[in-house]
Amino acid sequence: MWESLKNIYTHKDLRNKILYALGLLLIFRILSHIPVPAVDLTELKSFFERNQLFGLLNLFSGGAMENFSIVMMGVGPYITSSIIFQLLVMIVPSLEALQKEGEYGRQKINQYTRIATVPLAIMQSYAMIILLKNQGIATSWNTFELISTLITMSAGTILLMWLGELISEKGIGNGISLIICLGIIGGIPTALQQTFSILDSSKIIGLIVFTVLALLVTAVIIIINEGERQIPVTYARRIRGNKTYGGVNTHLPLKVNIGGVIPIIFALSMMIFPGVIAKFFQNARSETLVQIANFVSKLFEQNNSFYSIFYFIMVILFTFFYASVVFKPEQVAENLQKQGGFVPGLRPGGETASYLQSVLMKITFIGAMFLGIIAVLPYIVQSVTNINSLVLGGTGILIVVSVVLETVRQIRAQLVMRTYDQY
Repeated sequence: MWESLKNIYTHKDLRNKILYALGLLLIFRILSHIPVPAVDLTELKSFFERNQLFGLLNLFSGGAMENFSIVMMGVGPYITSSIIFQLLVMIVPSLEALQKEGEYGRQKINQYTRIATVPLAIMQSYAMIILLKNQGIATSWNTFELISTLITMSAGTILLMWLGELISEKGIGNGISLIICLGIIGGIPTALQQTFSILDSSKIIGLIVFTVLALLVTAVIIIINEGERQIPVTYARRIRGNKTYGGVNTHLPLKVNIGGVIPIIFALSMMIFPGVIAKFFQNARSETLVQIANFVSKLFEQNNSFYSIFYFIMVILFTFFYASVVFKPEQVAENLQKQGGFVPGLRPGGETASYLQSVLMKITFIGAMFLGIIAVLPYIVQSVTNINSLVLGGTGILIVVSVVLETVRQIRAQLVMRTYDQY
């Protein structure tokens, strides 16, 4: 470890990359504490403490939502736009063809993603403002103040998107992932402070159990996140003139957690949607609409058992859906056949595709169950430990661990590149 730190300090360009990324992340933390006016911050903090779902979202933003800061929406709209286009590439033939055009296609899709982020940021900002206004937290704005607030909050998201891309381009690691990771880590001190302020002798055992579970979950996440099924692949030997090609034994890796945290993000978006819509209709003129809205609101915000079960099922369904979108056995089998590769003991083509489909379903089931448990872990831990102020669950740990592992890999790769002569 000390040798790696020494090598990082020795190589000026790598050191500057890391310092550049840290500087931009510091700017993000400063921005997250600049509030938008016309909001009762005391009532806002009380709202996030009462509502576990929005409390979890506030934790992901590093307290930016609780402070009603100019970057309170974080990079959420950009993530939503990225997921939409990632799915559209698999569905729309023109986008799929554009992706196959190499660097040019990738840049065009990224440009479309950035453009789509703007209306998504405006819509999500407006939904959050209306939600807080209905809760009596935000004061009444005139048209000019409302438009100014929407522009400010949307611009905050675009600014974070730009900072994230600068980190990826000129710094180290994935900038967007690092911003999300820092937001989660930044919310931990506040959660710990709230926990210790209300801690008594009856909750000490619960805190110990929470710490042990957090360590165990971290270890399991690392194991599952790094786990993969290696399918052996052999390439036939071909002779052209005096040269021999192929004859290589390799493997096709299939990740156990093939979807990462994307299925959880999908499910979380779906779980937020009914509650947010219900908030809009709680002040409707129709008594029937008000009763339905109150019922839905209580069901998704106060009934933890229903919420946890429904959330668990949604994560599993989205995991299978995402796996079927990003990995197509027929296409992989066709590509292997064209390149002269085959799975030993199986015929190229349909038989190979059926085998890959079977393996994919088995490991996706394990990954889906893992993500489902990770998603509802906060509610399980809170019921066991009876500590409601610590809402950091498996999802947050999964994101932090994944980002840290990926960043460490990139730093090591940069070190190997610069110290190649020593190996």
